[in-house]
Amino acid sequence: MQARTLRINLPLTKISHDAIMPDYRRPVAHGFRIFFTVALANRGSCALVENIEVLCEAALKTRAERPFTIDAWVVLPDHLHCIWTLPAGDADYPTRWRLIKTRFSRHLPAGPLRPSHIKRGERGIWQRRYWEHHIRDEADFAAHLRYCWINPVKHGFVQRLEDWPYSSVHRDIAMGRYEPGSTGQFMIP
Repeated sequence: MQARTLRINLPLTKISHDAIMPDYRRPVAHGFRIFFTVALANRGSCALVENIEVLCEAALKTRAERPFTIDAWVVLPDHLHCIWTLPAGDADYPTRWRLIKTRFSRHLPAGPLRPSHIKRGERGIWQRRYWEHHIRDEADFAAHLRYCWINPVKHGFVQRLEDWPYSSVHRDIAMGRYEPGSTGQFMIP
């Protein structure tokens, strides 16, 4: 029996004479909720919580210029998760993330730089890509909201989700969406 080779052809876009990059295609959805995971390049760093005020200021300035609703946000030492709702007719979350990352990075010393960082004017703070997931329905929203809230417990930073200071769960407790100390009963509007 002869072995078969499976060949997968990914769409590629030529960027320069010597480099090709995958052609990432994002859905163009207006007014939808989107879940994000955004990580630092150094996954052992504590830069996000050590510079939480800088991160908050970067997000506030970006929201003032390009509005979006924060449905959930949790910041851990080296990554964050959040759920945003963009305004109707606006699907440009990549620009918002670029602005937040750039504004945050300006306040930190540069990380280890590769030639590609230097060529692009990057500081080596963030991973280039991020994970995004368009929320399908209310059950999907509830699952991702719980994920944001519970993530500090999952990583062993706290025993109770309400004990993590860098989480929108505190806003949600104040709004009556979650009762501290409950057994996971989330009241999603």
